Amino acid sequence: MNPTPRAFTEEREQRDLQPWAAHSAQSAGRQRPEADTDSVRTAFQRDRDRIIHAKAFRRLKDKTQVFIAAEGDHYRTRLTHTLEVAQIARTLARALRLNEDLTEAIALAHDIGHTPFGHAGERVLDELVPGGFRHYEQSLRVCDMLERPGGLNLTQEVRDGIVSHTASGRPGTLEARVVHLADRIAYVNHDIDDALRAQIIQADELPKGPIRLLGNRHSQRIHHLVLAVISESEGQDKAAMRPEEAQALEELRQFLFQRVYFGSPPKVEEKKAEGILRQLYLHYRENPELLPAQSAPGEEGVRDYCAGMTDHFAISQYARFFLPRPWPPEE
Repeated sequence: MNPTPRAFTEEREQRDLQPWAAHSAQSAGRQRPEADTDSVRTAFQRDRDRIIHAKAFRRLKDKTQVFIAAEGDHYRTRLTHTLEVAQIARTLARALRLNEDLTEAIALAHDIGHTPFGHAGERVLDELVPGGFRHYEQSLRVCDMLERPGGLNLTQEVRDGIVSHTASGRPGTLEARVVHLADRIAYVNHDIDDALRAQIIQADELPKGPIRLLGNRHSQRIHHLVLAVISESEGQDKAAMRPEEAQALEELRQFLFQRVYFGSPPKVEEKKAEGILRQLYLHYRENPELLPAQSAPGEEGVRDYCAGMTDHFAISQYARFFLPRPWPPEE
């Protein structure tokens, strides 16, 4: 009898992946036990597919990455950012002989709980939600509880990667560490690309040292940084970047904070976005009957609903509650 596709994949992982990679057949299991009858997909592949089919994943297409209500079709959204992270992370995982399926699942879900209006929205909820708000914790909550009845019931490895992919996290797998590196490589470079397209910065204003080391073009910089991770990590039980390139990437990141994230004209719009989300949060808190029937009680439900909104939905709800309508209505 021929082995099933799943058995073949699990055998190939055992044969080809590094000993320190996560092996799907040795997963620590799911949040809750469930019948496992899939003969085609491994546990991590099923996690990836559950995430891709989630409503919260689809909503990322209408959530801000950096520029709120950007004019033009070529600026990144939270969804395109997620796809770029997944692409870089899979490249690294394959080169380092780590588990690509686990890496991809973590990457696809790492921002699934992000707020509307990017980090402006996160700041508002962090201010208003009792105990603060962190998008990576909300991402895990979406997967565990909010997406379909009972949640997605993901494996422990994917859940760990979602909540620990940030710089302050302590991931339990190298695959989660790879996603952290891919996230930083992706957003620093695509935010430079978007800022150049928006003419907020000019190419000759970028820090000279990092550009000299990493390259003038978007693709050059990503390629160089990927090689820097592979060079530093290959054949070792770690996932890290060469110090010189890590320093160059950090210099570019700090430049973005100074010139784009906090110091650019379009960021003025963030104050308006913050006002929209703040007023909505307070309105729902005072009028909980307006929340969907299945919402959690109290401020948990308000947090979940506001965090799950797309930019467009938040703006439409704000208009519904706070902007005057013509009277009498047009016939």
